[in-house]
Amino acid sequence: MMSVWSERTVLLCYRYSGPTAAYAYHHLLDLDRIKRVFILGPSHHFYLRGCAVSTAHEYETPLGNITIDREVNEKLVDSGKFATMSMDVDEDEHSIEMHLPFIYKVMNGRKFTAVPILVGNTKTKLDEEYGKILAPYLENDENLFVISSDFCHWGPRFRYQPHDSTYGEIHEYIKYLDHQGMGFIERLDAAGFTRYLDETNNTICGRHPISLLLHTILASKKLKCTLKFVKYAQSSACMRHGDSSVSYASAIVYSEP
Repeated sequence: MMSVWSERTVLLCYRYSGPTAAYAYHHLLDLDRIKRVFILGPSHHFYLRGCAVSTAHEYETPLGNITIDREVNEKLVDSGKFATMSMDVDEDEHSIEMHLPFIYKVMNGRKFTAVPILVGNTKTKLDEEYGKILAPYLENDENLFVISSDFCHWGPRFRYQPHDSTYGEIHEYIKYLDHQGMGFIERLDAAGFTRYLDETNNTICGRHPISLLLHTILASKKLKCTLKFVKYAQSSACMRHGDSSVSYASAIVYSEP
């Protein structure tokens, strides 16, 4: 599968989100045991009620190709809960694509396969069902899970401009708002994260993949997981009502003995 993005668009995306994402990849350990990478990303352009897997055989990156794990994809589809993406939808979605060069780089020539999962407009009940399906994969220490998401999209072009001056300038309020949500995520509080989104309407594009991860962790009977944010940044510091910014945060999840 090839990307349909322009070189300029890709460079701009990495300029803003790349440094923050790199903090999470820097923390990855024991990569020699990783045989499979699950990549969960939100659907930006195609309405999808649940989740869908790729039908591609491999993904192309500037560094080399990544083989898609068709055996796992078939098992997920056979569960009756996963659809398949058309090639057009797959090629048009950037949320998964943005992570491919990072994954290829950190794997550093090791043999592995990828399981890209496009996550649509899921609700709590669906997240719980998906969590039960994915929990055994999360429990397998040969698997790595990557979740793709930006945080607050603030400004007139995003139609989202809340500001409480109690917390300072606009960019300071955005930081406060984002860290509220990050707190629920760190506490693995899936219900609290959902309430937070309902109350604030924070424009976190990967809210559904994040929620799905939380429910997967909660569904596990074997893992005692800790989630920790390691980096937070904003594309610009909003000062005026006409300004715009996107927030980025990276986190790591690890299992305690």
